[in-house]
Amino acid sequence: MGVGERTRWTVAAEALHGSLSDPVLDTMNFLNEVTSRYPEAISLAPGRPYEELFEPEVIHEYLDAFMGHLRDQGWTEREVRTSLFQYGRTKGQIHRLLVEMLAHDEGIEVDAEGVVVTVGAQEGMFLVLRALFAEPDDVLLVSSPCYIGITGAARLLDVRVVPVPEGPDGVDPETLRAVARREVAQGRRPRAFYVVPDFANPSGASMPVDARRRLLDVAAEAELVVIEDNPYGFFSRDGVARPTLKSLDRDGSVVYLGSFAKTCFPGARLGYVLADQVVAGAEGPRGLLADELAKIKSMVTVNTPSLSQAVIGGMLIRHGRRLRDANARGIAFYRRNLQTVLNELERHFPPGCGVTWNRPEGGFFTVLTVPFVADNAALERSAGEFGVLWTPMDAFFVGGDGSRQLRLSSSYLEPELIADGIARLKAFVTAETARTPRAATPGAGRSAAAG
Repeated sequence: MGVGERTRWTVAAEALHGSLSDPVLDTMNFLNEVTSRYPEAISLAPGRPYEELFEPEVIHEYLDAFMGHLRDQGWTEREVRTSLFQYGRTKGQIHRLLVEMLAHDEGIEVDAEGVVVTVGAQEGMFLVLRALFAEPDDVLLVSSPCYIGITGAARLLDVRVVPVPEGPDGVDPETLRAVARREVAQGRRPRAFYVVPDFANPSGASMPVDARRRLLDVAAEAELVVIEDNPYGFFSRDGVARPTLKSLDRDGSVVYLGSFAKTCFPGARLGYVLADQVVAGAEGPRGLLADELAKIKSMVTVNTPSLSQAVIGGMLIRHGRRLRDANARGIAFYRRNLQTVLNELERHFPPGCGVTWNRPEGGFFTVLTVPFVADNAALERSAGEFGVLWTPMDAFFVGGDGSRQLRLSSSYLEPELIADGIARLKAFVTAETARTPRAATPGAGRSAAAG
């Protein structure tokens, strides 16, 4: 090193938090990189909403509607301006509109003070996990396969995650009871259970109503907080709305995560948590769990962007606090797309071909079980040689599994492109099966969720 030269300071990888070397945290970046490298490939990977449903020209109308609503409530012009441009209330500004919407759309009755408006549902997950998990022996039970947003958040917070295997109809309450009891027997405390009862990501599984009630009974018996996530509940194939766990809850065990990403638009980055449980201190009640979450939020994002809240608030106002009605066009589109996926799979993969799949009752996702390892390397071959993208399932399983499964999304494309994509998928699966040693193919990695 010459005179005056300085050695650039580096960060030792082993000195960083262990979660940063976890392959699960690289999953989304890898998928984004593959997509950018193969822009001509048809992508059946992302769970994004269909962009043609968005109408940029109505954004100003929603803003006007929200400002008019504030004026109707007696706000001065100065107060309206402050509400849009300044730091806002930590728990959010559209909480009352939210509870009206939830009462109309989901039959959920909750006090407005039990709501925290968040920067997407993802922030809500962090807040809830940070508040609930206090001891080293606390464990988070999750349905498996599971959305990687919650398992990634748990990893970053050093929360131990324990899988509860799904069946074709989601998690069986008896399986949840058995896993909870096993954890207790091993000296750990099952603290909460994360579940998506309607059309789960990634499996597409949906719980029957009777199973939802039994799950709540098991949760009460095991003293589990149920973290219910409901991004896809509007999008059933038969048009029938299923009751949320929160609407069925009589014991106060359900903390509910919601998002406007699929029902409005993801760019708003707006979600919410319903946490109306009373927090009892040594000297009696000290408020609601939502108030405790707000303390954490004040040190994470300070508050949720006011302009995003104003736009979504205006949308709620314009549609009479009824988002289910406002989503009629999207519901019809996603229903048609999911049916297109199922029809094309039947057309290209006849019985006995070695490929099976589930038949989701709604939502965005279908899972295929294939006779080869559907990993990142296989995805690269699929994109580069056959021009079709999908999502490997292995990252969604806690503790391994799903190596011979892949997820197809039906949300992002027109039906014609979906049909073309599945035709390309057929060509890829045929070629990949031929290059896989026969001894390795029978039944390996099959999950009940892939039915």
